[in-house]
Amino acid sequence: MLRSALLAASRSPRCRSVVERTSTMRPIVDRFVAGSTVDDAVRVAHELAGDRLVSLDRLGEDTLDRAQAEQTAEAYRALLARLDAEGLGAAAEVSVKLSALGQALPVDGEKIALESTRRICEAAAAAGTTVTVDMEDHTTTDSTLEIVRALRADFPDTGTVLQAYLKRTAADCADFAGPGSRIRLCKGAYDEPASVAYRGKSEVDGSYVRCLEVLMNGQGYPMVATHDPRLTGIAERLAARAGRARDRYEFQMLYGVRPQAQREIAGRGLRMRVYVPYGAEWYPYFMRRLGERPANLAFFLRALTHRR
Repeated sequence: MLRSALLAASRSPRCRSVVERTSTMRPIVDRFVAGSTVDDAVRVAHELAGDRLVSLDRLGEDTLDRAQAEQTAEAYRALLARLDAEGLGAAAEVSVKLSALGQALPVDGEKIALESTRRICEAAAAAGTTVTVDMEDHTTTDSTLEIVRALRADFPDTGTVLQAYLKRTAADCADFAGPGSRIRLCKGAYDEPASVAYRGKSEVDGSYVRCLEVLMNGQGYPMVATHDPRLTGIAERLAARAGRARDRYEFQMLYGVRPQAQREIAGRGLRMRVYVPYGAEWYPYFMRRLGERPANLAFFLRALTHRR
């Protein structure tokens, strides 16, 4: 119920207006979002690159405006050129949401998103880095995976995200566990119906482990996106059992979440990548983060109560 309420709030213009105008919200927003500009994103990437890898996400989603979708693609290309100029290509990749690149446009949406992402992949290759295509709600899964398959024909290191709470994901992991694939496995952050998704924590965790086992025993590159210490421990054991060297998989966590654990994992010589969002369109992302952890919501409510 909490997640449903917060996701509903993430789509509410009234709630968005209240939160964006609340000055006391900035500390918690800044905890999860690097800032509004490319300069902010690059600054944080430099700060993290000493011991960790980075995936930069320019926030924005669900656009129904073609000009805005094209603007997003060009903003990513400019970001990648900046990463190249700053010598960050080896440490920082980018994550993209297809709905921000035109996937939902009523005419030729998938084609437009594919071509926009192809241009981003070209810029990433020139900068010596990679692109990971984010996954959104379950209604977009088939479309997203088809676009990723098309991209991988020319850019075989294009990654994508699979969400363990969807009942279909074990089969998708098997389909994408071949040579060269890069799969970020996460639990999932959308409010999905029981017809397509596991709803209980133990069910989701069980699915995560089953999916992770498929990926670790496959021929691709698993990206283990979780903050759960029990699951990170299981991931290490599965990797060892599969004979994976430390450079053949990585852990991923969100910017601002368990930073000490991130440093500890990196300090043991394991690959640790931090998902770093930035940009003015932070509100929907921020609301999803609140729904994932009660402590975040408590901080949020205190800020609203004492807002000026």
